[in-house]
Amino acid sequence: MKKRLLAVIAAAMIMVSAASCTSQNNETTEQTSSSVAETSVAETTSVTTTKTVSLSDDEDTDSSDGTLSKDSIFTERDLAQTADLTDAETITLKSGEDVNITSEGIYVLSGDAADVTVTVDVDEQAKVQLVLDGVTVTNSSTPAIYVKSADKVFVTTTSGSTNSLSVTGSFTADGDTNTDAVIFSKDDLVLNGEGTLNITSSDNGVTSKDDLKITGGTINITSTADALEANDSIAVADGDITINSDKDGLHAENDEDDSEGYIYICGGTFSINAASDGIQGTSIVQIDDGTLTISASEGIEGTYVKINGGTININASDDGINASDKSSAYSVTIEINGGNITIDMGQGDTDGVDSNGDLYINGGTISVNAQSPFDYDGNAEKNGGTIIINGEETDSIPNQMMGGGGPGEMGGGRF
Repeated sequence: MKKRLLAVIAAAMIMVSAASCTSQNNETTEQTSSSVAETSVAETTSVTTTKTVSLSDDEDTDSSDGTLSKDSIFTERDLAQTADLTDAETITLKSGEDVNITSEGIYVLSGDAADVTVTVDVDEQAKVQLVLDGVTVTNSSTPAIYVKSADKVFVTTTSGSTNSLSVTGSFTADGDTNTDAVIFSKDDLVLNGEGTLNITSSDNGVTSKDDLKITGGTINITSTADALEANDSIAVADGDITINSDKDGLHAENDEDDSEGYIYICGGTFSINAASDGIQGTSIVQIDDGTLTISASEGIEGTYVKINGGTININASDDGINASDKSSAYSVTIEINGGNITIDMGQGDTDGVDSNGDLYINGGTISVNAQSPFDYDGNAEKNGGTIIINGEETDSIPNQMMGGGGPGEMGGGRF
């Protein structure tokens, strides 16, 4: 899936076409079939499920026109906010009793417990759905949910439920694996549902070493490190997400492949308060829709930042939107095709929109309140849209630095 998604992204950048965040998904409706074999579970300090359930999940499919879009990233099951509980197994969490899920299936979790880890360790082709129905877990050193092996794991909150997961101390590694998040997954992870998920962490909030998707629910994260972290991608279609982070709000980075680590947002409501970056992607950050309120040192950062829509409000102390050379696979570029963007900058050496490469404004409305509204090292073009600087509309893109720039530039020095 990862390589196919990257190919889609590359095509999108070459075509320079706005991605759509449509609600239609052309995938075949997923069918769930179950073959159940249950045995009783002894009440010991290690609980292992033995249920066998066969599930299907459509693969992610590329959109017909080759652009990065909601349809190209999310499956129909990703976007479903409820689970078919007909053959689900119910598990009540108890303090000191770990739960080991070893078979594909749907599991409904409830209960108030301490020092409990729900571990998913299934075949790499298997899918597991954890349905949280009033769960409270407080751990001192281990994740509340730990995905060791799976094709994909869904964490789904039930309607009206409140679920709270927290880790209060220093995380203990699992062999060579640094399990440093309240929800830690080595494979694809989807957060969705109709309830509330509260996460409090002494390190990262949610980590996926593959792809992380959020498609619904209310998610509140307080963390001393990254709130949402993934190696290959973070994609958000919907949800009400509140983040208070001592590091980054959303962070996607693959240490072994700098062509990965992208962030795609086509919906949802975000309130992000982060000490470092609100949103940081190594390769691409693309926003098609959604409502984002960001207070951070840097609001949005990536190698190629592409904004096609949405309502974005940024209050930053360094850069509002920044494109810097983090990925060798993409040109350093900021491209604004739509949306309503407001950037309020602090005093000092700060830039509202800072591209270490090129800057293109083709549509939308961007309002910047700053001493240095724009700073770019390459070409700048205004082909459409509305630019408002410190309350005054302009048809040009001024540049903080001497030289450089392109059509519409207002020479050197600060504006």
